[in-house]
Amino acid sequence: MRRTMTKMGLAVLCAGALCTSGALSACGTYKPVEAASDQTAVGDGQNRADGGDGQAAADSGDSQAAADGGQADGNTQPTPESSRNEAELTTAKPPEFDEVDETVYVKTADGTPVNVRSSCNKQNNSNVVTTAGAGEELKRTGISEEWSRIVMDGQVYYVATAFLTTEVPETTAASNSANVEAGEVKLDASWKYADFSKINSGAAKLYRSEAENRKNKTICVNAGHGTSGGSSVKTQCHPDGTPKVTGGTTSAGATSAVAVSGGMTFSDGTPEAKVTLAMALKLKDKLLANGYDVLMIRESDDVQLDNIARTVIANNTSDCHIALHWDSTTNNKGAFYMSVPSNQSYRNMEPVKSHWEQHNALGASLVAGLKSAGVKIFSNGAMEMDLTQTSFSTIPSVDIELGDKASDHSSATLDTLADGLLAGINQYFGY
Repeated sequence: MRRTMTKMGLAVLCAGALCTSGALSACGTYKPVEAASDQTAVGDGQNRADGGDGQAAADSGDSQAAADGGQADGNTQPTPESSRNEAELTTAKPPEFDEVDETVYVKTADGTPVNVRSSCNKQNNSNVVTTAGAGEELKRTGISEEWSRIVMDGQVYYVATAFLTTEVPETTAASNSANVEAGEVKLDASWKYADFSKINSGAAKLYRSEAENRKNKTICVNAGHGTSGGSSVKTQCHPDGTPKVTGGTTSAGATSAVAVSGGMTFSDGTPEAKVTLAMALKLKDKLLANGYDVLMIRESDDVQLDNIARTVIANNTSDCHIALHWDSTTNNKGAFYMSVPSNQSYRNMEPVKSHWEQHNALGASLVAGLKSAGVKIFSNGAMEMDLTQTSFSTIPSVDIELGDKASDHSSATLDTLADGLLAGINQYFGY
């Protein structure tokens, strides 16, 4: 994985030399490095560490959200006031590390990245060098109650111990596509939830990036709709058989929904399925060029895979699942994502219970990326919706609505949308 550091990040590395060039059993204390007026420290004013909604990258058990929920205009955010716990940590005696040599994984409740620092100091973000994404594998060489010493790209850094685990995360184990050959991928009947699918004779296609900066992440790009006969077949809404908790294409209270809806028609007469396909193809090219592997659910007008089949294939081959759609309203209201309903019974149902925070974090990152590309955003960028997709997803998964019937869908606009989605994906995975 190739990480790009700012001038500020390089300065911080120099400031951290006391910790990395001397005895590696403890971190020293450091004089904060001040950025020049025309520079921005890593993590300041950058949405990639905010999850798109002002949530700072995690590095303490009670990590604080940025005070103002993020800056819409891209200006540098003021550093949040340190908590009492963080203040105590920065003035306490440097930790003594127990020597270890083990593989650990980043694990956060909502799937956000964690800060990787050049010193054991959380008073501000001046020592944040980069971030590590949820599920990312790291080498740990020392551990204390609060801090872990890691080696990354041949350099020694520090991550809060609370956000590292020696257990392989479920999403990493389930979505690792290393054992899946490039080419057609069909639904495997042995995969969890596969037996809920009714339309599954088709195949998705997995592409491997040939870019130099390969990220070892697979993005499932799902061009919404596009299954002939999908509207005449119904599938179960939830794995446990409970009814839907919100309305939508299928009303609240229903226990079954159409396998794949036909989609709407734009004001100019263009079918939604045609536009989602064009959007998916543009996004695929940008992702491959930027080092991501891509699972394409469909690359033609028709694929015989219902929403459950699409979701289960993504669960077992990809690191996240992004379904592309446009809404059925007619006022050109802007982009938003379908967030997980706040209904407690729904959030307590598996696999939603284990993954809903990841779904929402991915959606927020995509909206932040779109906003950074100049795309109009509807309201706060989210709308609660009980979807078949997220009801069966075991990886970060989201339905992103890129506009509505009245929205422009020219090639130039789709390029802009693809740029925004790429920015959001980079933010979510900490690149």
